[in-house]
Amino acid sequence: MKMKIFKDGRSKERLPLIDRLEGVDHSEEEINHRCISFSRLLKKLSNFWNGVQNVSWKAWEMGRTDPRKIIFAMKMGLALSLVSLLIFWKESADIGQYSIWAILTVIVMFEFSIGATFIKGFNRGLGTLCAGILAFGFAELSLLAGPCEEVVIVISIFITGFFTSYLKLYPTMAPFEYGFRVFIMTYCILMVAGNRTREYNEAIITRLVLIAFGGGVCFMVNICFYPIWAGEDLHSLVVENFKGVAASLEGCVNGYVKCVQYERARQEILTLQQASDDPLSSGYRSAVESKSREANLLGFAIWEPPHGRYRMFNYPWKNYVKLSAALRHCAFMVMALHGCILSEIQAPAERRRLFQNELQRVGTEGAKVLRELANKVEKMEKLSSGDILKEVHEAAEQLQKKIDQSSYLLVNSDSWFIERLKKVEDPENLEEMKDNENEKLGYKSLSETVLEIRSFSAWAPSGDVFRKQSLWPSRHSLIADAAVREDEIRTYESASALSLTTFVSLLIEFVARLQNVVDSFQELSEKAEFRKSR
Repeated sequence: MKMKIFKDGRSKERLPLIDRLEGVDHSEEEINHRCISFSRLLKKLSNFWNGVQNVSWKAWEMGRTDPRKIIFAMKMGLALSLVSLLIFWKESADIGQYSIWAILTVIVMFEFSIGATFIKGFNRGLGTLCAGILAFGFAELSLLAGPCEEVVIVISIFITGFFTSYLKLYPTMAPFEYGFRVFIMTYCILMVAGNRTREYNEAIITRLVLIAFGGGVCFMVNICFYPIWAGEDLHSLVVENFKGVAASLEGCVNGYVKCVQYERARQEILTLQQASDDPLSSGYRSAVESKSREANLLGFAIWEPPHGRYRMFNYPWKNYVKLSAALRHCAFMVMALHGCILSEIQAPAERRRLFQNELQRVGTEGAKVLRELANKVEKMEKLSSGDILKEVHEAAEQLQKKIDQSSYLLVNSDSWFIERLKKVEDPENLEEMKDNENEKLGYKSLSETVLEIRSFSAWAPSGDVFRKQSLWPSRHSLIADAAVREDEIRTYESASALSLTTFVSLLIEFVARLQNVVDSFQELSEKAEFRKSR
């Protein structure tokens, strides 16, 4: 029996075997593909489970660090549960039908703090009341229009929407923007629903009653069950800012005089995004960045009734913001001091140690003043009869005297003119000296006649503390390049000395700004009627 040979050399008898082998290979590929798909599915499930665990852990940490958030969520659930009982009201069909208005009122009104709840309640109540009154008037007008009732309704909605949207763009109307939204929404719903049922008055009254009921439940639950006051949060925020700036001030001064090495992240510095775990920047940055939060808390606090330690109508919450603004003015100086530590041009460690005691004393006394003020604000006590700034002013004066005595270290002393080695008798010789670049005039520092300035190395190595710092210009280039001119070295010496001068001047400016903080605190203590210090 002859076998039929194909062009590719395969015989007909081998076809079944090849088909079976190809079928086996296809099955193995399918199994491998299923295994890969199953492994990918397991990986996705594992990632999903890890994500759920991560979110759960963050939610737990949020509740553990601030238990008030858990209490707020519980109060929200309680308020919604109480309002939802209206659904089962059998005596009046309208109450059960329109109970959603009360539920929506709770959802949009219930806020974290009582002040925010009052603001939302006022906006919703005023907007609903105005919308109800306007809807009642246009409803009567539309009924009198007869066949043109729909035209009157559409025109009234256009006019109302136009003026409402235009007025809420006015800058002074920004706090009532939510009220405008409620107004236009309520008006449109009342007009459309009244047109369908032909019961304008009943629809308006029913909705107003349900909204009032929902608002009452919000106030009752939020005030009676663990109230959260925005004024107390503003008070605590100001105290924390004082303590944070004090800690940053001490850290900056101690770090500078001890030549602490910091990693420089140029991009983070330029974008003002310091690492959150940096103890120096976290303190003053909290005070600098709290302006918007203070404004929000102030807007809520002025709506809150007298409570707790703030048993006074028209409590001076604005003075808390004013005090925090004065503190922020000082915090900018602390930020600049931190910038000196992170700067590229650094003063040698030897020169820093010359002013170590004076710098540390100013930093310690300044931080002491801030902590004392924080303690007084926290306890709501007035300052004692003594001068709280006496010690820090004396420390700043001692630092200034030390600067005056050692000023030859902070400037290029060779440029101090005392006498000429050559006397110029007539103006012609003076012109020749100006034209002659090689002619040198004798300069001598008065301080240098007593102390030899060259005994202090301007850029001598100071151990390992500056080993990784990239100073300008590079020290290695100054030492290695034998052709470097002497004036370039002097330029570097002058720049590094000015770095110390900058730090000292910023610290003295910080002390000068403390007076504004003390004045703002005294104004607050008088208006808020703080008790006398014990």
